[in-house]
Amino acid sequence: MNYCEKIHYSIYTTEEADFETMADTLLAQLPENEHIFRLIFFGTPADNVQYVTRRTTLFDKIERLFAERLPVFSYVSQPALDGRLTLEVHSYRADDTDSVAYHPNNGFPYVVLRNTDGRFLFAGGFHSDIITFNTQQQSVEIFRLASEVLHREGFPVESIIRQWNYIEQITGFDGFDQHYQMFNNVRSNFYKRATWSTGYPAATGIGTNLGGVLVDMDAAVFARPGCFMTAIDNKLQVAAHAYSVQVLENANEEKATPKFERAKSMTFDDRELIYVSGTAAIRGEESMAGVGLERQLHITMENIAQLIGNAQLKILRVYLKEKSDYKEAYELLDSYKLNVPISYMCADVCRNELLIEIEGIAIN
Repeated sequence: MNYCEKIHYSIYTTEEADFETMADTLLAQLPENEHIFRLIFFGTPADNVQYVTRRTTLFDKIERLFAERLPVFSYVSQPALDGRLTLEVHSYRADDTDSVAYHPNNGFPYVVLRNTDGRFLFAGGFHSDIITFNTQQQSVEIFRLASEVLHREGFPVESIIRQWNYIEQITGFDGFDQHYQMFNNVRSNFYKRATWSTGYPAATGIGTNLGGVLVDMDAAVFARPGCFMTAIDNKLQVAAHAYSVQVLENANEEKATPKFERAKSMTFDDRELIYVSGTAAIRGEESMAGVGLERQLHITMENIAQLIGNAQLKILRVYLKEKSDYKEAYELLDSYKLNVPISYMCADVCRNELLIEIEGIAIN
């Protein structure tokens, strides 16, 4: 078996209870006999004080449960729409050809997988200790933390293949400076140290109601010619990193484009895993505004179909701007008969006119 057959993605939800009970309920459902690489909790703290308290509570529980085998851990402040607290799990069924190393890393644990195909890094939960710093200050600190891990483990910046970027009040402004644009400017400066010969990472830039800035990432360095990464374009869309200044906001008089590909694949001989970036109802570089949720969802799914071809979706994450759209979105997606784990969160999308954004992972 290769990577595509060994990696697994699961979603668990729980109904209303006190926070610790909900956390325990979710952690009790983790897959057995698999290495847990990444845990992402989605919930709704009341304020940033409670967010930090709950993040600490979750981390303490994970430390007690996993001891020396700490997975990557993130707590995302987004209301879960199909349960009170949601947990997404990335796990791996290792065999004798795999070596898995867990690194506690001073509260930002990461995992390194090694086998004959290459080396694979699972890292994240990167956040600033001072959540009241502005988006730019937090982003600078986060990319410093990420850079330290990449350098320590011998992963060049251009080995990042997938990045998840969670930004509090993503479309909000500090004066004239938009939060998402501040993040994009910092990310662009960080990426300047790399050549990106195989394209930028796949990525999602999505809003949170609290929690400051939070970044997760996967990276890969391949060991043989049959294994490689590839950027995937959508012929129906302009690449995000090629946007014109007309669709960008301003921050500190800079307008760096969002540096990500529409999708990025890892090929293992005759198998392929595709990371689908956060995808919305954009054609060319313009949002399909004013067409309603149903049309935006179908355009989004058409965009995803363009990216994955014959590959089969393995997991989807759906972000809705309005909680009231959950029932309609659920029924519309259910009509696709995908039969994969799907989670639904309420979150600001990076453009005010977009009602829905969907990301996923597919395997061919």
